Amino acid sequence: MDEQLIDLAHQMFDLAREGHTERLLAYVEAGVPVDLTDAAGNTLLMLAAYHGHAATTSALAARGADVDRLNDRGQSPLAGAVFKGEDDVVAALLALGADLDAGSPTARATAEMFGRDLG
Repeated sequence: MDEQLIDLAHQMFDLAREGHTERLLAYVEAGVPVDLTDAAGNTLLMLAAYHGHAATTSALAARGADVDRLNDRGQSPLAGAVFKGEDDVVAALLALGADLDAGSPTARATAEMFGRDLG
């Protein structure tokens, strides 16, 4: 793969992790796949959710990102947000229709394990 393309992909993952919504969306609108995954199968939405960026998570979903796409370890964005205690992201994902029972462990099981309320 072209080094410039690899560098661009790494930049996209960083933008998602850091919650740079507008910049990330500009790239998505220019053709970066909204469900682009890193080497571990984490999508842009998964990275945004895991790092507590509800606005970025919602914006990616509005552009077609799969809110239930599992990474290579079978984890869902919702379960990751529950694990991290990212309540705003959890609320956003639930409003977007994320499946409480997707993945392993599920968001429901993760919430129970950590004594978190899913609303």
